Formats: sequence, C-alpha cells, structure tokens
Amino acid sequence: MSDFLFEKTDFEGAYLVTNFSVGDNRGGFTKYFEKDIYQDAGIKFHLNETFISRSMKNVIRGMHFQTNNPQAKLVSVPQGRVFDVIVDLRMGSATFKQWRGFELSDGNHHALYVPRGFAHGFLALEDNTLMMYQCDGAYDKETDTGIRFDDTEIGIAWPIENMDEAICSERDLRLMSFEEYLIGARVK
Repeated sequence: MSDFLFEKTDFEGAYLVTNFSVGDNRGGFTKYFEKDIYQDAGIKFHLNETFISRSMKNVIRGMHFQTNNPQAKLVSVPQGRVFDVIVDLRMGSATFKQWRGFELSDGNHHALYVPRGFAHGFLALEDNTLMMYQCDGAYDKETDTGIRFDDTEIGIAWPIENMDEAICSERDLRLMSFEEYLIGARVK
C-alpha cells in the first residue's frame, strides 16, 4: 500500500494530506490515518477521539478551539465537500491572525492536519456533507470556545454567494470577536 502525500502549508506544523485511496467498479477504499506513516512524516499524532458531523449546504461551523489543553485535529470529508479554514492563534507566530482555506472532499481525498494553537471551521459546499474529526488530546468542555466566523479583523473570504444564506448555530453566532479573544489572552 502506498504512503500518503504530505504537503506542508505555510503555517508551521499544518499539513494538507492526500490520503491513500483506490477504487474500481465495486467502489472505493480510503485510509484516513496510520500512526507510523504520520510519524515518518514528522507528525506525532495520538488519537484520543473520533467524531463526524453532518451538514447541509451553506452550513458554517466555527471558528472553534479550546483555550486550555487545545487538541490537534486531523479533519477529512468522507462524503461531500467543504471549504475548511484554519486561523493561526499562536502568539508570536510569523503567521499569527492569518487564515487559510482548503477544499476537502470525498473526491480529492484530502485531509488537513491542524496543530494545536489554531481555530478551525468550515463551510459545507454540498448537502449531507460528513466532516470527520480525529483529535489528539482530551476534549476540554470548560474551555471550548471560538471566534466568530465573520469577524472582520480576520476577514475570512467564505466562498458563498450571499452570506445571508449561511446557516449557523446560535452558539457560533454568540462566539467572541478576535479583539475579545486578544483581551482574554492578554489577561492570562
């Protein structure tokens, strides 16, 4: 079985991964993770939990993170298509406050390795899109939070014709602004 393809992004520690995938007239097979292959690529990832969200077209989820003991994430799309976004929240990083977007789909077999210190979110580009999250580190419900997906200081360019068509949870609409995040980070 051939190895995965790891492409470094311009965010230190973040990788766009092309998963091993084959198919024929019967269907297909995709391998999403193998510890030794990731370690050989320099990524130490210890799987703690796996979960899947289902989203309809134009659903935006994010931008989520944990303030204490943040998790590293390996995200992929077994069904559908997303515009996946990460924002660098690592103070002192050369790419602090910058965002990048990547298309992940069941067709391109891409995954995104998101190291600790990033906010993460996505826009579902198709109905019934499944996003799989594989997380390294224990989930910390008490410090699970985020920054609004439409924060003007970050300025994510979501590929949606009309932002009024975006579907968001009440929780995500109540997330803090980037400025509020900075105030909280300075207090610590």
